[in-house]
Amino acid sequence: MNDFDFLIGTWDVANRWRTDFLDEASDWEEFPGSSSCSGHFDGAANFDEIAFPTKGFSGLTLRLYDPEREEWSLYWASKRTGTLFPPVTGRFTDGRGVFHGDDTHDGKPIRARFVWSGVTATTARWEQAFSQDGGATWVTNWIMEFTRR
Repeated sequence: MNDFDFLIGTWDVANRWRTDFLDEASDWEEFPGSSSCSGHFDGAANFDEIAFPTKGFSGLTLRLYDPEREEWSLYWASKRTGTLFPPVTGRFTDGRGVFHGDDTHDGKPIRARFVWSGVTATTARWEQAFSQDGGATWVTNWIMEFTRR
């Protein structure tokens, strides 16, 4: 239930994303970010805000733990859209968190995957990938490298 306690605090975030989230041959673009996360519900929830100053937008993530299902639901909202995206759900196993959910991108149905890995007291890595074929193949399209401030 305390899987995301590592994220509590303030982080500098090095971002890389593809110029086309659905094309694995598209170029990567790098940009900075900063994140601040708070814990709630005795470790069963947390909330973070991440800002991308050179991109002119920010986002929020709410993470909630369901003790009955023993899994997390992660909800993302972007300042660009003002909407809450469908959740990805999953759990941590052996220090690696994998979360999946259905969504759309540019009007196309996709399966989304978030992976948390490399978690230490001062670093963490998040990756996002999209699949257009139900999870048979994936395009990793956004990577965040977190460094504790």
